[in-house]
Amino acid sequence: MKDYAEPLACLIDELKRLPGIGQKSAQRIAFHLERIPRQDAERLATAILDVKDKIRLCSVCNNLTEQDPCGYCSDSRREQEVLCLVETPYNVVAIEKTRDFHGQYHVLHGLLSPLQGIGPEELKLKNLFERLKGGKVKEIIVATSPTVEGEATAVYLSKLIKPLGIKVTRIATGIPVGSELEFADEVTMLKAIEGRREM
Repeated sequence: MKDYAEPLACLIDELKRLPGIGQKSAQRIAFHLERIPRQDAERLATAILDVKDKIRLCSVCNNLTEQDPCGYCSDSRREQEVLCLVETPYNVVAIEKTRDFHGQYHVLHGLLSPLQGIGPEELKLKNLFERLKGGKVKEIIVATSPTVEGEATAVYLSKLIKPLGIKVTRIATGIPVGSELEFADEVTMLKAIEGRREM
């Protein structure tokens, strides 16, 4: 005998495919969805389908948007001279939360990872170099994660962009605010010392 009725088992299996959702979380969500009123379930289903039907990539920066170009690219108050390269659209949100960056963005939609078969062709680079031809961009901030793939992508992009006469900078890495030095690993500590600045 099956543990769950077929529709519930199917929902649990689909939920488990979401990032960060394991068996227990999928079960809790599935049982919650079974209990909520039908109109709440329909609103959730509509929201999911709206994302699939109405969201597309900005033709300028590759961010997720309902309008093209996106709000960042069409905002004339944003600095045209500084371009921040990020891996994913939610990295844009993380940077925007600082309320301190006022430049433009370019979303790569991935990082170089030869072991996973992700080369330069899989990244959204074509429209990046079209943007750089205009001569407006004076600095590129490479804001990829400090992982092996993020570092490899940063080095690769730097080698392509520097010959164009554009300044390439990398976001700082090191000890997170609020943490204790004794818990930092060697690489994090090394990056923190290398990235020190004058006070």
